Formats: sequence, structure tokens, C-alpha cells
Amino acid sequence: MSDFQGMEDLLQDFLVEATDLLSGVDNMLIDLERSPEDRKLLNDIFRGFHTIKGGAGFLNATELVTLCHLTESLFDRLRNGELAITKEVMDSILAATGTVRDMFGHLERGVQPAAADPALIANLKAAIAGQLAAPSPTAVAAAVAAPAAPAAAGMPAAGPNWDNLFNAVTGAVPAAEAAAAPAPAAAMHTNVAGKSPDEIIKQAVGRRTTDKPGYQGPAAGRRPDEKTRDNSIRVDTSRLDQVLNLSGEIGLTKNRLTSLRSDILNGRSDTDTLHALDQAVSQLDLLVSDLQNAVMKTRMQPIGRLFQKYPRIARDLARSLGKDVELVLVGEETEIDKTMIEDLSDPIIHLIRNAVDHGVETIEDRRLAGKPEKAPVRLEARQEGDHIVLIIADDGRGMNAERLRAKALEKGIITDEEANSMDERQSFNLIFLPGFSTKDVASDVSGRGVGMDVVRTNIQKLNGSIEIKSSPGKGSTFVISLPLTLAILPVLLVQLGHQPFAVPLSMVREILPIDVAQVQEVGGRATMVVRGEIMPIYPLHYLLGWAPEQVAEYGVLMQTAEHTFILAIDGFMGREDAVIKSLEDFRPKGVAGVTTLSNGQIVLILDMKELMLGLGDGRGVPRSAFVVRDALAA
Repeated sequence: MSDFQGMEDLLQDFLVEATDLLSGVDNMLIDLERSPEDRKLLNDIFRGFHTIKGGAGFLNATELVTLCHLTESLFDRLRNGELAITKEVMDSILAATGTVRDMFGHLERGVQPAAADPALIANLKAAIAGQLAAPSPTAVAAAVAAPAAPAAAGMPAAGPNWDNLFNAVTGAVPAAEAAAAPAPAAAMHTNVAGKSPDEIIKQAVGRRTTDKPGYQGPAAGRRPDEKTRDNSIRVDTSRLDQVLNLSGEIGLTKNRLTSLRSDILNGRSDTDTLHALDQAVSQLDLLVSDLQNAVMKTRMQPIGRLFQKYPRIARDLARSLGKDVELVLVGEETEIDKTMIEDLSDPIIHLIRNAVDHGVETIEDRRLAGKPEKAPVRLEARQEGDHIVLIIADDGRGMNAERLRAKALEKGIITDEEANSMDERQSFNLIFLPGFSTKDVASDVSGRGVGMDVVRTNIQKLNGSIEIKSSPGKGSTFVISLPLTLAILPVLLVQLGHQPFAVPLSMVREILPIDVAQVQEVGGRATMVVRGEIMPIYPLHYLLGWAPEQVAEYGVLMQTAEHTFILAIDGFMGREDAVIKSLEDFRPKGVAGVTTLSNGQIVLILDMKELMLGLGDGRGVPRSAFVVRDALAA
């Protein structure tokens, strides 16, 4: 391994470890603000930050070291009891950790971080000297927003600084200082002489970019500051050992089957041979099932790694709004598919921001309502069967269904007829519509009617659903249900004539018999009453544009985030765990993918949400769709 590659490995290892350490420091800082007398917690924070500073120094990231050193000095005075922990001091520290995180981003892109904001440095020095004054509300909002803003410092307009890139990775000095540098460092600098920027960046950030399929370097149009999706995964060695052991047992069973096949081909068909064959096949079936489960577990990661950044976000937002909020995390050990973690980040951020901004009242209003000044917002994860359930709940204002309908009418999002026919659940779901907001004036936090639409869209992309429960004055609860993994999708196999189709089992509530005499026409739409509730009917043949071959006898009661309806089908074939295969080159409308049944038959997996888009109002189809059924029945 070259010196350059060795240093690049150290850089990537530092970024992984330091990012985790910094997330832990952020969460401990939130705990420290609640328990300022906890000296053990303060010592843990000091040690974590000291480790980050040491790694940054080894990589010669001078400006990062400078900022870390100042912040560490402040920690040292705090842990020695020389300074009091105030909200203003915590604001300064959290602004510093946010800037440190931005500097990590520069290193990841192969750019030496520039100096921190002079105002931040001055603030830290004032805090160390015990001269930090209470900032104005505007300054607080700016400090809170700073960590979330994309850092531009240290990023030249024309692209990365390749000299700084090399210096960040190898610790070599800039060319202007080469004369004063020791000979080994100068020699290292000549190792990249004559290399193009593409060659340097491929060496410096190879594992994050060049190992990804299709990477063509910055010349292909990739922005230097563009965030790459982390496709790496941490796997416990015990899980890999389990996969290895199962692979070995499958190999032994394969050898046994090969021997039995040879015996049968040679004419042995006695009872003992057939019994041994049956046992070997059963053993192979069990081992393959265990191997599949073991491989799936290697994709699973504790959701706590996703949760760890939210206490800081909730704290900063509440501080800028003048509220007192505590984010309570439950079920951090719950495991979820790694591929889903990044896609869940934005929806959960939107829901937490929504709870802090819309849900939680001001301190004065909570006091008048007889509630504690500190408002708890609960973020919980748990596994229920083959699903992961996420809950975001607050004890704030809650939502009023009637007010939501009135607001939607005012904005022209729904009609009077639709408003009158909506139940409470449908009224709550209005907040997911694009452009809907209960705020009359948009702020930098909310009010533009896009956040909740993003939440629903992202959850649906993960084959999940979201449900709202709310009571005025008591708070709101958002319940997100997601499949345990996206690699395997439990489906219900339904039939249209002799053709099978698959629908996601997560949408299925029950299967009902359909009697033509029970199909009623309400507002020109086909409906059926199920336990006192009027349900619209969607015949599958009508959605697909097929002519019916026989009288549909069954209905599948299905539920999405927006609608509950009955899918009329000709029959069903049971439940199956489908391994989804996407159709990348050609995907017909309403088809999410395909799967292969145990008999080798290829089955289309239907995208019910897309199929229903063509129906407009989503209430059902005209009863005339069932007239042909009557003719078939006659």
C-alpha cells in the first residue's frame, strides 16, 4: 500500500469515528443542559472532544484543531467549576460543534477546512473569559441556524483546492512553505507532481466515490459539495460467522443431495433412499430459510444511529422559538434496514419540527393550560411483527378536524361536498396535501405547505403508511408503519380471471365476499357497506382496463394513507414473501415490480396508489362497471 493510500485510509477512519463521537457529544451536551451538575457527563464530553482534536491534529487540519482547542478549553473551565453552564454558553458550544461537523464535510470532499467564523471564535473566547453576554433573539436564531447551513468556507468557486486536498490527506505542507519543510515531507509532496485533479481526487476519496458504479469524477458534472449516499454498512462479526456457518452446512447438504441423485440415477429407488432424499431436501429448505434471514440481519442497523442527531435539532429549534422542549427517545435498539435509514431522516426531521413549531405551545400558554413548562416530544421505535412502527408524539395544541376542513376550503383545496363527507381521519390527512398549511404567514421554519407532503411522499416510497391521532388541547401523534426490509415484500396474490397479481400485504385489512345485490350506488359511485361504514369499490379489471372474464366474487378491503376501499377480484391464491425485482428499462403504469413464484411463474406487483391516480376524486367507480357482471351472472 502506498503512503498516500495509507493516509487516505486513516482520513476515512477518522471521519467515521469522529462523526460518531461528535454525535455523541451533541447528545451529551443536550443532557448536560438539563443536568448541569453532572460532572461525569462533562468529563465524558471533554474526553470525546479531546479525541476529535487529536485526530484532526494528526491530519494537519489546522483550522479544525484551532476550533477544537478553543472549545476544549471552554470544556476544561466548565469541568473545573470555574464557569457556570448557562444557555448562552451552551449556544456557543453547540454552534462550535456544528461548525466542526461542517469541517468534517470539507475533509470528506478532500478540502482543507477554512477558518471558523470570527464571530464564533470571539464568542468562544468571551465564554472562556467569563464575559459572554446574553445574545439577542436574532443572534440566537443565527447561531441555531448556523450548523444546518451548507458551509461554503474553504471551497473555492472553481472547485476543490487540490493542494489543500493533498495536505489534508498526507499532512504535507503547501508549496510556499516547501523550502522550510523537512525533506521527507517535501519528498512526499513530489509524489503527486504532474497528477491531474481527477487522479488526485480518485486517490483521496476513492472509497466514497470511485468504488461506486458509474463514477466518472468531477468532470462528469458532479459538484464538489454534492453529498454522496453512504453505501457502507457495519456488521457485527457474530452475524457474519452465522452466515459462514450456514453456508458450510448448505455445502454439506448439497454434497448429500449430489450423492443421492447419483444413487437414484443408478437405479436405487428403495424406501430408505427416498426417505433420505426427503430429509435432505427438507434440511436444505430449512438452511436456505435460515441463511436468508441471517443475510437480512446483516442489513439491519440500530435506529439509534438515526435518532442520535434529533435531540440537537429539537433543542436548537425550541431555543429559537422561545420554547422549552425535551425530545424523549424510546426504542433506540430497534433495528431497521440500512437502506431505509437515510430515506427516513428527512420525514422524521419534518415531523419533529412540526411538533416543536405547530404542536408545542409557548411556555406562557402551557402554564395557563396547566401543563409543565418543559414540553416532552416522544420519538419511539418498535417492531410489530414484520413491520417497524415509528411514533412522533407531543402533548401540545392538537388538531381540530373542523378547522382543517375550513382551511382547506378557504384555500380551494377541497370542495363543499368533499368537506361534508370527510370523517376525522380524512380531515387530519388534509395536512399532507401539497400547499396546505394552517399558518397564514410563512416563516423560515414552516408555513409553506411542503413539509408534510414531503413526509407522506417519502414514507410511501418505502412502502409504508402514516396515520394521525390528535385531540384539541391534548396533543398529536403520528404513527409511521414500515416494512421490516425492502428486499422482501409480503404480498397477497389475487386473481383476475386466470392471471395472478400481487398487492402489498401491508395495505390489506381483510377479504370479503361480494354479493351484487349488496353493491349500492351513492352519488353515482359503486359502494358497499362494511360494518356500518360506506366503502367505495374499485374492480381490478376496471383499474387495469381489462374486460371481465367472470363474475368477481371477492373483495379485498385495503387501506392507504388517503383512502380505504374495496378491491373487487375474481379470486385469491394466498400470501407469499416476494423478492422484488424492479423493471428499470420498462415499467408499465401501476406496476411496482415483479416477482417469481415457487412454480416459476412471473407475477406483477401492483402499485395501487398509482393505479388509483387515474380515478380523480378517489371515491370509487360508477356502478355501471358492475352491469357487465349482472350480464355474466345471467
